[in-house]
Amino acid sequence: MGFRIPHKVASLVFCMAVFGCSQAEANAGGSDAAIRHVIVYKETGRFCGWPANNGVWHWGNEIVVGFHLMYYQEKTNRHSFDRDKPKARVFARSLDGGRTWTLEKPKLFNPDPGTKIQSMDCPGGIDFTAPNFAMTARGGRFYISYDRCRNWQGPYKLGDFGQKKIMARTDYIVNGPGDCYFFLTASKTDGNEGRVFCARTQDGGKMIRFVSWIGPEPTTYNIMPSTVRLSADELVTSIRHYDRGDIQMGRIDIYDSKDNGRSWHYLGAAAGTGNHGGNPPSMVLLRDGRLCLTYCYRSRPHGVRAKISSDRGKTWGDVIHLRDDGRTWDIGYMRTVERADGKLVSIYYYTTEANPQQHIAATIWDPNRIR
Repeated sequence: MGFRIPHKVASLVFCMAVFGCSQAEANAGGSDAAIRHVIVYKETGRFCGWPANNGVWHWGNEIVVGFHLMYYQEKTNRHSFDRDKPKARVFARSLDGGRTWTLEKPKLFNPDPGTKIQSMDCPGGIDFTAPNFAMTARGGRFYISYDRCRNWQGPYKLGDFGQKKIMARTDYIVNGPGDCYFFLTASKTDGNEGRVFCARTQDGGKMIRFVSWIGPEPTTYNIMPSTVRLSADELVTSIRHYDRGDIQMGRIDIYDSKDNGRSWHYLGAAAGTGNHGGNPPSMVLLRDGRLCLTYCYRSRPHGVRAKISSDRGKTWGDVIHLRDDGRTWDIGYMRTVERADGKLVSIYYYTTEANPQQHIAATIWDPNRIR
């Protein structure tokens, strides 16, 4: 089989007629438009956020994305949700390539009040190549599904890898039935967030071993990787970097490995992501061999952007402005997948003047028609 690039991304889109999208959001060009924005999910009084923390997966035109559902509370310098009220971890499923969606709330992620789910040691035997497999990681644990995210098993312990704290988000590459790379974030030597590393299991998850750090320990932070496999030996990852000393220093850094993850080489900065901590990237390998990077920009104009590389991540083309109508900086955490027709579905949380409460949105766009 060689190598396999698992697909990750998802969103939650309900009919635009129900929610009354603005002209900018509906993009009035119809299904054949080069760029089309849709509301994935919104709910009065609720804050929806952070698809990148949860993951995205797709099987043909079936896409599933995870996100958090909180209670909305407008804030200026912090995320606009009420920290004193409960939150839910939910999923959205599309069966038509991201045009319409339904909401799902798996019980394992949302137990009855007072019930605490304990992490357990993984018994091993996970088949990462199962046709309907999905995995999500958060903090120091992970969950698996064999039925396209309908039912989940876990949580299983990732281990601490000798580090003070593990701050995982979902980024993995399947190598074989019991063989998988995890791309994770650990605390730095000072205990603060964070730096990125690669880990691997070869026994179906029973033992997950440290492989390599990706880049030197930063003075600020490197977190939230998005990784693709280019060949049997070559990997490329994009990493969220931020320098607290400069409000414009949020950026996306690119590293590659030519020895299957044992060592990494810095290729350079691909894009700026603005202030307020910057924003994480989502990187996908297009069927024509190009790399596409999608991300949100947290300085003005707040919005959704993309870049494309034709040389395996060494250099990147001009910024593609997919939308610049964000109301505030509190947006992003992108996940993108490529459909069978070559169009991309980019999913993120967003706020506009027409829909001021943070909601989940998706941009369906054709990278061959955008310059």
